[in-house]
Amino acid sequence: MDDGGSRLIFGCMGLGGGWGTGPLEAAHVQAAHEAMDAALEAGIRDFDHADIYAHGKAEAVFGRVLAERPGLREDIRLQTKCGIRLPAPEKVGQYDSSREWIRAQVDASLLRLGVEQLDTLLIHRPDPLARPEEIAEAFTQLKEAGKVLRLGVSNMSAEQMRWLQTALPEPLAANQLEMSLHRSGWLESGVLVNHDEAADIGFPHGTVEYCQVNGIELQAWGALAQGRYSGAAGTAETGPDAAAAALVAALAEEKSTAPEAVVLGWLLRHPARIRPVLGTSNPGRIRACAGAGRVAEAMSRHEWYSLWVAARGRALP
Repeated sequence: MDDGGSRLIFGCMGLGGGWGTGPLEAAHVQAAHEAMDAALEAGIRDFDHADIYAHGKAEAVFGRVLAERPGLREDIRLQTKCGIRLPAPEKVGQYDSSREWIRAQVDASLLRLGVEQLDTLLIHRPDPLARPEEIAEAFTQLKEAGKVLRLGVSNMSAEQMRWLQTALPEPLAANQLEMSLHRSGWLESGVLVNHDEAADIGFPHGTVEYCQVNGIELQAWGALAQGRYSGAAGTAETGPDAAAAALVAALAEEKSTAPEAVVLGWLLRHPARIRPVLGTSNPGRIRACAGAGRVAEAMSRHEWYSLWVAARGRALP
């Protein structure tokens, strides 16, 4: 029985000591070692980065860990994202999917990570000035140079993927979207078809189905819903969040597991084969996610719908 670890992805945004501009410290490296140990113990072998995380320090500290643990690179899969340019003096934040930016950022990420190749590169956000043929050219050049194996996207709709795919030499590998028990627009957009409420759902209908039909891996960022159902400080004491958290806790006790495993198990139970991205770097919470696959396999239809209805705070239409 799969414990679910092989479908989980460790999101490295929390590594590197935060988003300040200070240098890496020994404590940051030690924290990264501990987080990675917990992830590996949970069966996780996929690690997700972005060039902007902690202003590049997340990749840099990960590279330090790899340098201190020879052979680990062969046992894991690495992906990173590019395409967001953070605000700078006299420059607004913007998106950039130009050929030159993609190639430059991949080279910078490889240098920080201390590796020669990325398993997957994701375009981080849709860029209104993007040209599909430029993205395709950049990817082709990077793949031919042995720097990138697969290309995917993040935060894109079905139509945006279809548009980009017209120029790509091979199918998109993945799409990373915010998907969780709390942010359930990916479900709501489907069940609210032909309902007035649909106008309030921002998630583009058909995106999940497009990925399923075309074999595009769905990765869920924010999968743990910032801990609102698993004991995070400041969790609401009343309302839908509190009701869902109580049900998560009851199911966790019944199934002899942690609340985090229930929250992720709910995502894994969906037939789209969603891969949750863990946004926490806390070793205890990472270990608590182990066993999510067992929860998913044992979760009944009634339990799955009960969690969804509790979190949405109203009955289904």
